[in-house]
Amino acid sequence: MNPEKDFSPLTPSIVRALNDKLYEKRKVAALEIEKLVREFVAQNSTAQIKHVILILSQEFALSQHPHSRKGGLIGLAACSIALGKDSGLYLKELIEPVLTCFNDADSRLRYYACEALYNIVKVARGSVLPHFNVLFDGLSKLAADPDPNVKSGSELLDRLLKDIVTESNKFDLISFIPLLRERIYSNNQYARQFIISWILVLESVPDINLLDYLPEILDGLFQILGDNSKEIRKMCEVALGEFLKEIKKNPSSVKFAEMANILVIHCQASDDLIQLTAMCWMREFIQLAGRVMLPYSSGILTAVLPCLSYDDRKKSIKEVANVCNQSLMKLVIPEDDEVADEGKPGLASLPTDTDQEESLSKQEGVSGGCLDTSGDSNFSSTSVFMPASAERLQVTLNLDGIVQVLDCHLHDAGAGMMTRIAVLKWLYHLYIKTPRKMFRHTDSLFPILLKTLSDESDEVILKDLEVLAEIASSPAGQSEDSGIGDAPNLRSGQLEVPLPAPAKAASTSGSSGAKGSMECSPTTPTMNSYFYKFMINLLKRFSSERKLLETRGAFIIRQLCLLLNAENIFHSMADILLREEDLKFASTMVHTLNTILLTSSELFQLRNQLKDLKTPESRNLFCCLYRSWCHNPVTTVSLCFLTQNYKHAYDLIQKFGDLEVTVDFLIEVDKLVQLIECPIFTYLRLQLLDVKSNPFLIRALYGLLMLLPQSSAFQLLSHRLQCVPNPELMQAAAAAESAKTGLGFKKAASNTPIDYAELLQHFEKVQNKHLQVRHQRAARGENLDRRGVF
Repeated sequence: MNPEKDFSPLTPSIVRALNDKLYEKRKVAALEIEKLVREFVAQNSTAQIKHVILILSQEFALSQHPHSRKGGLIGLAACSIALGKDSGLYLKELIEPVLTCFNDADSRLRYYACEALYNIVKVARGSVLPHFNVLFDGLSKLAADPDPNVKSGSELLDRLLKDIVTESNKFDLISFIPLLRERIYSNNQYARQFIISWILVLESVPDINLLDYLPEILDGLFQILGDNSKEIRKMCEVALGEFLKEIKKNPSSVKFAEMANILVIHCQASDDLIQLTAMCWMREFIQLAGRVMLPYSSGILTAVLPCLSYDDRKKSIKEVANVCNQSLMKLVIPEDDEVADEGKPGLASLPTDTDQEESLSKQEGVSGGCLDTSGDSNFSSTSVFMPASAERLQVTLNLDGIVQVLDCHLHDAGAGMMTRIAVLKWLYHLYIKTPRKMFRHTDSLFPILLKTLSDESDEVILKDLEVLAEIASSPAGQSEDSGIGDAPNLRSGQLEVPLPAPAKAASTSGSSGAKGSMECSPTTPTMNSYFYKFMINLLKRFSSERKLLETRGAFIIRQLCLLLNAENIFHSMADILLREEDLKFASTMVHTLNTILLTSSELFQLRNQLKDLKTPESRNLFCCLYRSWCHNPVTTVSLCFLTQNYKHAYDLIQKFGDLEVTVDFLIEVDKLVQLIECPIFTYLRLQLLDVKSNPFLIRALYGLLMLLPQSSAFQLLSHRLQCVPNPELMQAAAAAESAKTGLGFKKAASNTPIDYAELLQHFEKVQNKHLQVRHQRAARGENLDRRGVF
């Protein structure tokens, strides 16, 4: 510093003392400056005061000499003390040079800068608030200072500034938020701690509504929640918990939509605490905001669905995610489908003012902690807040996005069982609530729904069948605007099985009426156009995945019979199998269907319908089943036993002498004998008591006995026939045959008799085709298996 330079009104002794390396001498100089400035204040000499501050700033505080900078800092603090309440007029000039020294390389100088600013702020109090941003910026840097003394000094200054903000009502929150948003992304632990402490302070001030600006800082808060320091994580938890309490108290002022995507991101965090906290917030948002959250459904589902498959290590997250999922599902209502043709957004159902007050009073009684995982999944629509700006809030359901997310999770081989179940529940719910819109996606969903039938979990398959059954039976499947008119143009390979024409003896009264009528079975008028497509593709899948047929085939068909009309299922499958080119598969499939028909409790009604053949519908069904059952001779006989067509059963068994008897064939006869001993054929066994009326039943059973080798089944049937009361009366069979009496022929209505001769010819034709295929395979050199079957 140039000693000859004029520093008036500062005396040379003051200047020398300010430049001294000893603190005590600098302190003496500061006292002299304080005295001098007080005189200027008394004289109201503003120009002199500004001149003193300027000299202390430019020549000392900003000097390149460290001792001069220290002298300048203590001198500026002395000026502030001397100015007292008038210091607010000179704060800009006083604060700026001090803040510059916060960046000094010398830690002692940074400490003195802290001390000087503390004195300036202490004197000015509320007058410093217009300069709050620069003070906060400087303090945020010192909070991470490596020197403990500097950090200690900054903490004192920080506490003072917080006291001033708390007691003032002139804090400019709007101008502060951009700085807070910028600083909140700091990675330094001390800076994060500093930020969180200020957020907690601002949150506690009644006149400061930080909730309005929560969307600006929420992402940063969740980032801080993942800090390595337990103390910082705890502080952040408390801050988020306080915000959540405020949200529950004042939902009408919350900007839910602006924060929805932030929560979606953090609900997918790898850190358990972040994920659980975000999920709890999401739960509250869905229950408080209601349909306002619908536009974000696809993102919410992306975050929530994987959590449903978490194990017990993340049980809390799983439980909250489950509540979120159920709550979101309940927001989808039938009105979301009604607007499909109007091009208008859906309307959210909002509560009355009374409902709102009741809802809020209930919410205030609930703990506001952000980690409260005990949400009520069965929330009422009255928990939705009432916006002040409108009586009804327009909300659009982004169905395309939701379906895309659900489809993605179904295709994901790594998705857990509970996730897949939840996806299928969503699809079922959407088909129930918004069928018209959903049927526009059916062609794209159909392949993966069929593939899901091969899932390892029975629960998944059950839910999958519910979805497929709803698709196959929904009236929306026949709608002009459901996109079914182009149904034949399916994805490559989706519909390869040729569609059958109406069976000769299986015409029905009524028609489908669907635009794509060629896709519909003429024998299933009560189902929509997707029903027959479903049956075709299901059989195609069984054909390509024989293991699926063996392990789950009966289970799938039985469940479908519960979900749909059993008669339609058997009728349509019989239609399709009648034209099946793979005869081995047709025979296996017929055997499976026959076993289900004869043994499943779900088909009790259908069996009763077939047992008497009293109606034209039952006779049509019998004829349809019979033609396909001809692929398997033994099942054809069992069908005749079920329908009490004993004469025809006897005729069929007579034809067995012309067939190639294999081990498989004998095994099936064995199984039929076992079935005859089951409760399902109790009526048949009782009819053995009336030999005179049932001669062909006894003949048919003896025919089966003659087919069997000496085995346990042979002994079983032989013992049964020995129980017939009076075998000699079998001689009446000849007379019964000529008179066409008894139950040899069913007493059908005269207008629709069953042509048994034609059915017998059909049986021979089908069996000849099977024989021809076997010969062709043998000619090609294909080997027989150990049972004599190709």
